[in-house]
Amino acid sequence: MAFISIFKNRTGIENEIDRFLNISSESGLIFSQGVDAYLLDRIDAFEGHLNHIVETEKEADVLRRSIEDLLYRKTLIPESRGDVLELIERMDVLLGRFKGVMFRIEIERPTIAAKFHDDLKILVNCVIQAVEATTLSIRAYFKDISQATDHIHKVAFWETEADKAATCLQKSIFGSIDLGLDAKMQLRDLARSIDKIADQAEDLADSLAIYVIKRSL
Repeated sequence: MAFISIFKNRTGIENEIDRFLNISSESGLIFSQGVDAYLLDRIDAFEGHLNHIVETEKEADVLRRSIEDLLYRKTLIPESRGDVLELIERMDVLLGRFKGVMFRIEIERPTIAAKFHDDLKILVNCVIQAVEATTLSIRAYFKDISQATDHIHKVAFWETEADKAATCLQKSIFGSIDLGLDAKMQLRDLARSIDKIADQAEDLADSLAIYVIKRSL
């Protein structure tokens, strides 16, 4: 089913959903750049990326409210409106987790030894891939529903990879003899908070899988 068939000729809401999903992809890239900057001890650059992701999330919030208003005020797609609203709202919450982790780093300023960098970067990449696959699955839900299931499957794959990466990182952290327990627990909690982003992406994708079935009937 094509995107235009859902919203008839309402190109305004189509464009706003496209912009919202573009922001979803951009947020993951900003998050990755922010983590990289922190690991390189480029604090000014990290703070710049943090400010960028804050502004990006504000833009996403504005778009979310606009999409909700258009769906209700113009009484668009009443049979699928609830599903679309939930997808947009939950994606907005998911994007907020990127900002939350970056603020955690900003506040706690954890010391992350170089020996943990590769494992942390692998975890971050898996999480970003999970969110990107979620974004693509939502876009396919509107534009080419036949492709949605493939992207949903990739979300599950990357969530599993994120779990593996988080476990590997935590083992390395607790296997380190030169860290105190407080430092180990701080880094463990950071790893878990990043991994949680992939978990939430999979939860959203699971709901989307049900919406895809409903629209296919």
